[in-house]
Amino acid sequence: MTLTLYGIPNCDTVKKARNYLDGRGLGYHFHDYKKAGVTAADLERWSEVVGWERLLNRAGTTFKKLPDADKADIDAAKAIALMVANPSMIKRPVVEGGKALLVGFTPAVYDAELL
Repeated sequence: MTLTLYGIPNCDTVKKARNYLDGRGLGYHFHDYKKAGVTAADLERWSEVVGWERLLNRAGTTFKKLPDADKADIDAAKAIALMVANPSMIKRPVVEGGKALLVGFTPAVYDAELL
């Protein structure tokens, strides 16, 4: 199974996920949102599986700093547009590969889905 781990290199949760994968010998490609961005097509595909609500990181400072008008009346299309424009608003990490699509990092979930 080929995995892709999407995230930002300096994110603590992404570092934990990378350490987890490295420690178990699971190979992956790292996709850096800051350098490579993210496409609306990727976000739409992920949203169909896990829901845009799970992908949108409302707890982060990037989202909190948005004008109130941008935070109001969010639907899938608006959430995806916000995440494309501001990849820091995507909950991290996203791991995709095989049948797995994982959002965030929980070791027990990774164990169940990847091992």
